[in-house]
Amino acid sequence: MKLIEEEVRVAAPDVEIRTIVVRPVGDEALPGVLLYTDIFQLTESTLRTVRRLASYGFVVAVPEIYPRTELAGVVLEFDDPGKQAGLAGAAATTTGHFDTDRVAVLDYLEQRADTTALYATGFCIGGHLAFRAALDPRVDATVCFYPTGLHNGALGADDPGSLARAAEIRGRLMVVFGSQDPHVPPAARLQTISALYEAGLDELELHVYQGGEHAFMRDIGPRHDPVLTDLALTEAVSFLTGR
Repeated sequence: MKLIEEEVRVAAPDVEIRTIVVRPVGDEALPGVLLYTDIFQLTESTLRTVRRLASYGFVVAVPEIYPRTELAGVVLEFDDPGKQAGLAGAAATTTGHFDTDRVAVLDYLEQRADTTALYATGFCIGGHLAFRAALDPRVDATVCFYPTGLHNGALGADDPGSLARAAEIRGRLMVVFGSQDPHVPPAARLQTISALYEAGLDELELHVYQGGEHAFMRDIGPRHDPVLTDLALTEAVSFLTGR
């Protein structure tokens, strides 16, 4: 599958968001996917996953998540300084700004001539941001990979109250965890899933991969599990396309 990859600037009310867009070659209209990165932003590791997802027949838009901070245009390294910078970028970003940027990128995808349905996905903090994207009635299906902060309200500069708004989700939802994820331990997973069911989400699918650590799909570093990555991506594509 040959792909087209471009960098665009998506206009939000007060900032332009650097966004990478990847789709298969051709002019066929395809589902659009808003994909959120982890705290390290537009790394080559994430872009490799983006390309894999696009090759299944999606137009994937991947925005920077910190466009208003000094991290705009910055790709962080997978090391302690990079981690601290990414966490600082999150701490400096309000829920309102995360939501404003989400609307801008969904508007961009919706207005493209080559997109049909709208989906969302993301990893780590991006899994939480994808969950908030699911609150938008335009989003037909969402896959959250090991989302952090849903159970305790941690996202950025303020408590977003995301889980308490679960009943607003109208599309299908899939949540993926690793069983060995210290950021979302068993009690946090139980709290999250219980709240989703209590909110009446009957179009909900849950995957807990045995042995999976946090960020097991990141193809750099000792946490990466290639087998689980393939399983999770295959299930996600199947889910998004409605099987």
